[in-house]
This record gives sequence, C-alpha cells and structure tokens, in this order.
Amino acid sequence: MISNYESCIKACQQCLIDCQNCLVQMVGTESINDCPKCCIECVDACLICIKSMVADSRFTKDYAKICAEICEWCAEQCQQHEHGHCKVCAASCLVCADECRKLAA
Repeated sequence: MISNYESCIKACQQCLIDCQNCLVQMVGTESINDCPKCCIECVDACLICIKSMVADSRFTKDYAKICAEICEWCAEQCQQHEHGHCKVCAASCLVCADECRKLAA
C-alpha cells in the first residue's frame, strides 16, 4: 500500500529535512515573520502525514490536507527571507504541499 503514497512520502521526507535544517540555521537569527515557528509546525505535520501514509490510515487524506496548508504557510514565511536555507525550505514546502494536495483530492 505504501507504493500508492510513494511520491507524497518522499516529498514529506524532504520537506521535513529542509524545514529542520532551516530551523537549526535560524537559531539566534532575527526573523521578520513566523520563520522558524512555521518550520516547527511543518516538521510535525510532515511527520504525522508520513506516519498516516505508512499505516494506510483512514485519515490520511485529512492529514495530507492539513499538511499542505501548513507547508504553504511555511513556504510563504520562508520566501520572505534571503537566507539560502530559507529559500530551499520554501521550495521544498511547495513541492510537499503540491503532493499532499494531490493525495487529499
């Protein structure tokens, strides 16, 4: 059953990694918005979404929808920064949001 979710799992994994890196890189750095708070929420959302897909949970589509919303918010926040890690994070979040939206449809 996991093969049905393969592209979304990969997108969530990469997003989790990139958000965690952004979070670590932002420690001690001034932020003009909700970055790195959004990264914390995005890591958690991606993790629960991955867990639900692996378990083939009946709530996977619901988790994917919420994950997409959180990823889009995080991308919006991180795009406002000039840091390279924020740009990588934002791009990864957008890919993840797209995959999650496809799954939630």
